[in-house]
Amino acid sequence: MTSIDVHELTKDYGGTRAVDHLTFQVRPGRVTGFLGPNGAGKSTTMRLLLGLDRPTSGTATIGGQPYAALPEPLRHVGALLDPQAAHAARTARDHLLALAVSNGLGATRVEEVLEETGLGHVGGRRIRTFSLGMRQRLGMAAALLGDPAVVMLDEPSNGLDPEGIVWIRELMRRLAREGRTVLVSSHLMSETSSFADHLIVLGQGRLLADLPMRTFLESRSKPRAKVRTTEPARLGELLAREGYRAAPDEDGRWTVEDVRAEEIGAMAAKEGIPIMELMDEHTTLEQAYLDLTADATEFASAGRQEV
Repeated sequence: MTSIDVHELTKDYGGTRAVDHLTFQVRPGRVTGFLGPNGAGKSTTMRLLLGLDRPTSGTATIGGQPYAALPEPLRHVGALLDPQAAHAARTARDHLLALAVSNGLGATRVEEVLEETGLGHVGGRRIRTFSLGMRQRLGMAAALLGDPAVVMLDEPSNGLDPEGIVWIRELMRRLAREGRTVLVSSHLMSETSSFADHLIVLGQGRLLADLPMRTFLESRSKPRAKVRTTEPARLGELLAREGYRAAPDEDGRWTVEDVRAEEIGAMAAKEGIPIMELMDEHTTLEQAYLDLTADATEFASAGRQEV
Protein backbone atom coordinates (compact mmCIF):
# COMPACT_ATOMS: atom_id res chain seq x y z
CA MET A 1 0.00 0.00 0.00
CA THR A 2 1.37 3.41 -0.99
CA SER A 3 0.73 5.82 1.86
CA ILE A 4 2.33 8.88 3.43
CA ASP A 5 3.53 8.11 6.95
CA VAL A 6 4.65 10.75 9.43
CA HIS A 7 5.85 9.53 12.82
CA GLU A 8 6.91 11.75 15.72
CA LEU A 9 8.13 14.30 13.17
CA THR A 10 9.80 17.33 14.72
CA LYS A 11 11.54 20.29 13.10
CA ASP A 12 13.29 23.13 14.93
CA TYR A 13 14.63 26.30 13.35
CA GLY A 14 16.88 27.75 16.01
CA GLY A 15 14.62 28.38 18.99
CA THR A 16 11.41 27.98 16.96
CA ARG A 17 9.63 24.62 16.73
CA ALA A 18 7.80 24.50 13.41
CA VAL A 19 6.65 20.87 13.69
CA ASP A 20 6.12 19.25 17.08
CA HIS A 21 6.09 15.43 17.38
CA LEU A 22 3.63 15.08 14.51
CA THR A 23 2.17 11.66 13.68
CA PHE A 24 -0.40 10.86 10.97
CA GLN A 25 -0.96 8.69 7.91
CA VAL A 26 -2.41 9.66 4.53
CA ARG A 27 -4.05 6.66 2.88
CA PRO A 28 -4.70 5.98 -0.81
CA GLY A 29 -8.12 6.12 -2.43
CA ARG A 30 -9.26 9.41 -0.90
CA VAL A 31 -8.45 13.12 -1.02
CA THR A 32 -7.01 14.30 2.28
CA GLY A 33 -7.27 18.00 3.05
CA PHE A 34 -4.27 19.38 4.95
CA LEU A 35 -5.43 22.41 6.95
CA GLY A 36 -4.11 24.82 9.53
CA PRO A 37 -3.54 28.54 10.18
CA ASN A 38 -0.48 30.36 8.88
CA GLY A 39 2.56 29.08 10.74
CA ALA A 40 0.86 25.78 11.64
CA GLY A 41 3.62 23.70 10.02
CA LYS A 42 1.87 22.48 6.85
CA SER A 43 4.47 23.70 4.35
CA THR A 44 7.32 22.57 6.59
CA THR A 45 5.81 19.10 6.84
CA MET A 46 5.46 18.86 3.05
CA ARG A 47 9.06 20.00 2.59
CA LEU A 48 10.22 17.35 5.06
CA LEU A 49 8.24 14.69 3.18
CA LEU A 50 9.87 15.73 -0.10
CA GLY A 51 13.40 15.76 1.29
CA LEU A 52 13.74 19.53 0.87
CA ASP A 53 14.57 19.84 4.55
CA ARG A 54 15.79 17.48 7.25
CA PRO A 55 13.82 16.71 10.39
CA THR A 56 15.25 17.39 13.82
CA SER A 57 13.79 14.03 14.83
CA GLY A 58 11.15 11.56 13.70
CA THR A 59 10.44 10.22 10.23
CA ALA A 60 8.49 11.20 7.10
CA THR A 61 8.20 8.44 4.52
CA ILE A 62 6.31 7.68 1.30
CA GLY A 63 5.49 4.07 0.65
CA GLY A 64 7.75 3.19 3.57
CA GLN A 65 10.79 5.00 2.16
CA PRO A 66 12.26 8.49 2.51
CA TYR A 67 11.75 10.53 -0.66
CA ALA A 68 15.52 10.72 -1.22
CA ALA A 69 15.71 6.92 -1.42
CA LEU A 70 13.14 6.64 -4.22
CA PRO A 71 14.58 5.76 -7.64
CA GLU A 72 13.25 8.10 -10.34
CA PRO A 73 11.08 9.88 -7.74
CA LEU A 74 8.65 11.48 -10.23
CA ARG A 75 7.37 7.98 -11.00
CA HIS A 76 6.37 7.62 -7.36
CA VAL A 77 5.53 11.13 -6.10
CA GLY A 78 4.18 14.19 -7.86
CA ALA A 79 4.25 17.50 -6.01
CA LEU A 80 3.16 21.09 -6.57
CA LEU A 81 4.60 23.43 -3.97
CA ASP A 82 5.64 26.58 -5.82
CA PRO A 83 4.33 27.30 -9.34
CA GLN A 84 6.91 30.10 -9.66
CA ALA A 85 9.84 27.68 -9.35
CA ALA A 86 10.07 26.85 -13.08
CA HIS A 87 12.85 28.63 -15.06
CA ALA A 88 11.11 31.61 -16.65
CA ALA A 89 13.28 31.58 -19.79
CA ARG A 90 12.35 28.01 -20.73
CA THR A 91 9.30 27.01 -22.68
CA ALA A 92 6.70 24.92 -20.88
CA ARG A 93 7.59 21.94 -23.05
CA ASP A 94 11.34 22.24 -22.39
CA HIS A 95 10.73 22.55 -18.65
CA LEU A 96 8.78 19.30 -18.65
CA LEU A 97 11.26 17.59 -20.98
CA ALA A 98 14.10 18.35 -18.57
CA LEU A 99 12.14 16.77 -15.73
CA ALA A 100 11.18 13.81 -17.90
CA VAL A 101 14.73 13.00 -19.04
CA SER A 102 16.04 13.14 -15.46
CA ASN A 103 13.46 10.54 -14.42
CA GLY A 104 13.63 8.18 -17.39
CA LEU A 105 10.41 9.42 -18.99
CA GLY A 106 9.83 9.96 -22.69
CA ALA A 107 8.74 13.01 -24.70
CA THR A 108 5.37 11.40 -25.39
CA ARG A 109 4.44 11.69 -21.74
CA VAL A 110 5.29 15.42 -21.84
CA GLU A 111 2.77 15.97 -24.62
CA GLU A 112 0.15 13.96 -22.72
CA VAL A 113 0.36 16.06 -19.56
CA LEU A 114 0.42 19.32 -21.54
CA GLU A 115 -2.87 18.29 -23.11
CA GLU A 116 -4.32 17.01 -19.84
CA THR A 117 -3.66 20.32 -18.10
CA GLY A 118 -4.96 22.45 -20.98
CA LEU A 119 -1.51 23.74 -22.04
CA GLY A 120 -1.11 21.83 -25.28
CA HIS A 121 -1.54 24.95 -27.42
CA VAL A 122 0.99 27.01 -25.40
CA GLY A 123 3.70 24.39 -24.85
CA GLY A 124 6.13 26.36 -26.99
CA ARG A 125 5.69 29.63 -25.09
CA ARG A 126 8.24 30.81 -22.55
CA ILE A 127 7.11 30.50 -18.95
CA ARG A 128 7.76 34.18 -18.27
CA THR A 129 4.73 34.97 -20.43
CA PHE A 130 2.43 32.72 -18.38
CA SER A 131 -0.20 34.04 -16.00
CA LEU A 132 -0.33 32.68 -12.45
CA GLY A 133 -3.12 30.32 -13.44
CA MET A 134 -1.10 28.98 -16.39
CA ARG A 135 1.94 28.47 -14.15
CA GLN A 136 -0.31 26.60 -11.74
CA ARG A 137 -1.41 24.30 -14.56
CA LEU A 138 2.23 23.80 -15.56
CA GLY A 139 3.01 22.84 -11.96
CA MET A 140 0.21 20.29 -12.12
CA ALA A 141 1.62 18.95 -15.40
CA ALA A 142 4.98 18.43 -13.68
CA ALA A 143 3.29 16.71 -10.73
CA LEU A 144 1.45 14.31 -13.06
CA LEU A 145 4.41 13.69 -15.35
CA GLY A 146 5.51 10.37 -13.87
CA ASP A 147 1.94 9.04 -13.40
CA PRO A 148 2.70 8.84 -9.65
CA ALA A 149 0.85 6.88 -6.98
CA VAL A 150 1.23 9.78 -4.52
CA VAL A 151 0.29 13.39 -5.27
CA MET A 152 1.01 16.31 -2.90
CA LEU A 153 -0.43 19.73 -3.72
CA ASP A 154 -0.02 23.05 -1.91
CA GLU A 155 -2.81 25.55 -2.72
CA PRO A 156 -3.54 24.01 -6.14
CA SER A 157 -6.48 26.38 -6.87
CA ASN A 158 -4.38 29.52 -6.43
CA GLY A 159 -4.63 31.77 -9.48
CA LEU A 160 -7.10 29.56 -11.35
CA ASP A 161 -10.27 30.91 -12.93
CA PRO A 162 -13.64 29.27 -12.12
CA GLU A 163 -13.26 26.73 -14.94
CA GLY A 164 -9.78 25.89 -13.69
CA ILE A 165 -11.02 25.43 -10.12
CA VAL A 166 -13.67 22.96 -11.30
CA TRP A 167 -11.02 21.17 -13.37
CA ILE A 168 -8.55 20.80 -10.47
CA ARG A 169 -11.36 19.65 -8.17
CA GLU A 170 -12.43 16.91 -10.58
CA LEU A 171 -8.79 15.94 -11.21
CA MET A 172 -8.13 15.38 -7.51
CA ARG A 173 -11.28 13.28 -7.17
CA ARG A 174 -10.31 11.19 -10.20
CA LEU A 175 -6.82 10.57 -8.85
CA ALA A 176 -8.33 9.34 -5.58
CA ARG A 177 -10.80 7.10 -7.41
CA GLU A 178 -7.85 5.55 -9.22
CA GLY A 179 -6.45 4.51 -5.84
CA ARG A 180 -3.78 7.16 -5.51
CA THR A 181 -2.79 8.94 -2.32
CA VAL A 182 -3.74 12.63 -2.57
CA LEU A 183 -2.70 15.24 0.02
CA VAL A 184 -3.92 18.81 -0.57
CA SER A 185 -3.00 21.84 1.52
CA SER A 186 -5.39 24.77 1.22
CA HIS A 187 -6.66 27.88 3.00
CA LEU A 188 -9.91 27.88 1.02
CA MET A 189 -12.40 26.15 3.30
CA SER A 190 -15.33 26.25 0.89
CA GLU A 191 -13.19 24.72 -1.82
CA THR A 192 -11.70 22.08 0.48
CA SER A 193 -15.19 21.02 1.56
CA SER A 194 -16.01 20.33 -2.11
CA PHE A 195 -13.26 17.76 -2.68
CA ALA A 196 -11.82 16.40 0.59
CA ASP A 197 -12.90 13.04 2.04
CA HIS A 198 -10.61 13.24 5.06
CA LEU A 199 -9.02 16.08 7.04
CA ILE A 200 -5.73 16.53 8.85
CA VAL A 201 -5.62 19.80 10.79
CA LEU A 202 -2.49 21.30 12.35
CA GLY A 203 -2.07 24.09 14.86
CA GLN A 204 1.28 25.45 16.03
CA GLY A 205 3.03 22.40 14.65
CA ARG A 206 0.80 19.89 16.45
CA LEU A 207 -1.95 17.59 15.23
CA LEU A 208 -5.40 18.96 16.09
CA ALA A 209 -7.59 16.59 14.06
CA ASP A 210 -7.28 13.50 11.85
CA LEU A 211 -10.84 12.57 10.88
CA PRO A 212 -13.15 11.89 7.94
CA MET A 213 -14.75 15.14 6.74
CA ARG A 214 -18.26 14.19 7.88
CA THR A 215 -17.07 13.06 11.32
CA PHE A 216 -15.12 16.28 11.74
CA LEU A 217 -18.15 18.43 10.93
CA GLU A 218 -20.44 16.42 13.19
CA SER A 219 -17.96 16.62 16.07
CA ARG A 220 -17.87 20.44 15.89
CA SER A 221 -21.59 21.12 15.44
CA LYS A 222 -24.77 21.29 17.50
CA PRO A 223 -28.32 20.66 16.23
CA ARG A 224 -29.89 23.80 14.79
CA ALA A 225 -32.95 24.30 12.61
CA LYS A 226 -34.45 27.06 10.45
CA VAL A 227 -38.23 27.41 10.30
CA ARG A 228 -40.72 29.81 8.69
CA THR A 229 -44.43 29.98 9.47
CA THR A 230 -47.43 32.21 8.81
CA GLU A 231 -48.11 32.22 12.56
CA PRO A 232 -44.82 33.25 14.19
CA ALA A 233 -46.38 34.27 17.50
CA ARG A 234 -47.87 30.81 18.07
CA LEU A 235 -44.66 29.12 16.99
CA GLY A 236 -42.64 31.30 19.34
CA GLU A 237 -44.93 30.46 22.26
CA LEU A 238 -44.72 26.74 21.45
CA LEU A 239 -40.93 26.71 21.27
CA ALA A 240 -40.60 28.70 24.51
CA ARG A 241 -43.01 26.34 26.28
CA GLU A 242 -40.97 23.34 25.15
CA GLY A 243 -37.77 24.97 26.40
CA TYR A 244 -36.08 25.74 23.07
CA ARG A 245 -34.05 28.87 22.33
CA ALA A 246 -35.41 30.56 19.21
CA ALA A 247 -34.66 33.89 17.57
CA PRO A 248 -36.31 35.55 14.56
CA ASP A 249 -34.12 36.31 11.54
CA GLU A 250 -34.39 39.35 9.28
CA ASP A 251 -35.66 37.17 6.43
CA GLY A 252 -38.73 36.08 8.39
CA ARG A 253 -37.39 32.70 9.43
CA TRP A 254 -36.61 31.54 12.97
CA THR A 255 -33.35 29.94 14.10
CA VAL A 256 -33.89 27.34 16.80
CA GLU A 257 -30.95 25.96 18.77
CA ASP A 258 -30.37 22.38 19.96
CA VAL A 259 -33.19 20.79 17.96
CA ARG A 260 -33.65 18.87 14.71
CA ALA A 261 -36.05 20.01 12.01
CA GLU A 262 -38.11 16.83 12.31
CA GLU A 263 -38.77 17.54 15.99
CA ILE A 264 -40.08 21.03 15.21
CA GLY A 265 -42.23 19.60 12.43
CA ALA A 266 -43.81 17.08 14.78
CA MET A 267 -44.53 19.71 17.45
CA ALA A 268 -45.99 22.17 14.93
CA ALA A 269 -48.20 19.49 13.37
CA LYS A 270 -49.57 18.51 16.78
CA GLU A 271 -50.49 22.15 17.50
CA GLY A 272 -51.83 22.79 13.99
CA ILE A 273 -49.25 25.49 13.23
CA PRO A 274 -48.66 25.82 9.45
CA ILE A 275 -45.02 25.45 8.41
CA MET A 276 -43.88 27.10 5.16
CA GLU A 277 -40.19 26.20 5.39
CA LEU A 278 -38.23 23.86 7.65
CA MET A 279 -34.63 22.64 7.45
CA ASP A 280 -31.66 21.58 9.52
CA GLU A 281 -28.77 24.05 9.48
CA HIS A 282 -25.42 22.31 9.21
CA THR A 283 -22.07 23.63 10.38
CA THR A 284 -19.80 24.57 7.49
CA LEU A 285 -16.19 23.46 7.25
CA GLU A 286 -15.11 27.06 7.76
CA GLN A 287 -17.11 27.38 10.99
CA ALA A 288 -15.84 24.05 12.33
CA TYR A 289 -12.26 24.85 11.36
CA LEU A 290 -12.31 28.29 12.99
CA ASP A 291 -13.79 26.80 16.14
CA LEU A 292 -11.07 24.15 16.33
CA THR A 293 -8.13 26.46 15.56
CA ALA A 294 -9.24 29.48 17.61
CA ASP A 295 -6.45 28.97 20.14
CA ALA A 296 -3.83 27.86 17.60
CA THR A 297 -3.78 30.89 15.29
CA GLU A 298 -0.58 32.90 15.37
CA PHE A 299 -1.95 35.93 13.55
CA ALA A 300 -5.55 36.69 14.57
CA SER A 301 -7.49 39.92 14.05
CA ALA A 302 -8.52 41.93 17.07
CA GLY A 303 -12.16 41.01 16.47
CA ARG A 304 -11.32 37.30 16.29
CA GLN A 305 -9.42 37.46 19.60
CA GLU A 306 -12.39 38.97 21.39
CA VAL A 307 -14.74 36.12 20.44
